[in-house]
Amino acid sequence: MDDLEWRSSVNLIYEVGYGISLLAILLSLAILCYFKSLKCARITLHMNLFTSFAANNSLWLVWYLVVLPDGELLKRSPPPCVGLHIVLHYFLISNYSWMLCEGFYLHTVLVSAFISEKKLVKWLIAFGWGSPAVVIFVYGLARGLAGTVDDNTHCWMNMTDFDNILVVPVCISMFLNLLFLCNIVRVVLLKLKAPASLQNSCGPSRTVIQAFRATLLLVPLLGLQYIVTPFHPAPGHPLEYTYEVISAFTASFQGLCVATFFCFFNGEVIAQVKRRWRTAFLSNRPRANSYTATQVSFF
Repeated sequence: MDDLEWRSSVNLIYEVGYGISLLAILLSLAILCYFKSLKCARITLHMNLFTSFAANNSLWLVWYLVVLPDGELLKRSPPPCVGLHIVLHYFLISNYSWMLCEGFYLHTVLVSAFISEKKLVKWLIAFGWGSPAVVIFVYGLARGLAGTVDDNTHCWMNMTDFDNILVVPVCISMFLNLLFLCNIVRVVLLKLKAPASLQNSCGPSRTVIQAFRATLLLVPLLGLQYIVTPFHPAPGHPLEYTYEVISAFTASFQGLCVATFFCFFNGEVIAQVKRRWRTAFLSNRPRANSYTATQVSFF
């Protein structure tokens, strides 16, 4: 398999992965919007996280399906193409800022007994969408003013030293999330060891524990893409193809994993879907008993 054919195969993995992830994320958003009884602070954070993934996956599909096949467009690097790169990476950073918000929320709810969740959510919304804007502004300004001609070709998608402006905040957010989760484990274990009476009064709820488990699984999964970045094999290295395939899968299927852990495997969501399914099933059943009773009384 020559290099061009190989690159096409890797790009296909990205396209399929982002497409499946986008469908899963949109379905998750539809479910959370449909069931009004699920509305709470935690679900609000989930919906913002899903929105960032939906936007990011959509823009990646535009990149792979529209921009990448157009070699002339990549050479010219017009402002709209560079703008796509900027907006795409804004939502990419937003994915990680919202995962940090998820971890911080769980940590605050478990550690702090008295907290206004409404105020906390407002601050987290401002941070989740605001902090990536600051990072992207610094990145765009630095690359636009200090980047060489080679740095600013291919719609800015080629790797440069300016990428560290994006990578460092992501790694910091992943590290902070791991610290939050480690402390959450400590707090949960302490509360589970407490007497039964104290567990009932101040122990973590089942839904919070489920959300913690999902976050605990997702944090290393979402961070894998950036953790392995420094170990990128040199061009022509035997492990280069393996690295590219792993990167394609871990990056493009992140949205599917987020939707699965935070929605499809969510106990509250499953209970609501089952309840609605039973209601719809019972309402569509023929009323055989009522009909029989009417017939008997008539005669």
